[in-house]
Amino acid sequence: MRKASRVTKVKRSPGPGLTLRQKKELAVLAAMPDDQIDTSDIPELPPGAWKDAVRGRFYRPVKQAVSMRLDADVVAWLKKRGKGYQTRVNSILRQTMMTDIKRT
Repeated sequence: MRKASRVTKVKRSPGPGLTLRQKKELAVLAAMPDDQIDTSDIPELPPGAWKDAVRGRFYRPVKQAVSMRLDADVVAWLKKRGKGYQTRVNSILRQTMMTDIKRT
């Protein structure tokens, strides 16, 4: 028996648009050369601010449901370590893909 899934729908509204004044200010800024824009109210970052930065830390690839036919012994091998065998398949395929990409 399947568990009933809980789906929560949230409506997003775009919010109020920019005012005519804001649009004019943005147009003036866009027309200015970068060196003439006053950035004195933006603090400088210290030299080590980015030393621990990690690219793609919050990136989560879009998942796509697929159906594939695998040999029974392969599925048994994947499942013998418990839950998460589909994640393991994805990890194995991703490692293979990245190795192949680096090679080419």
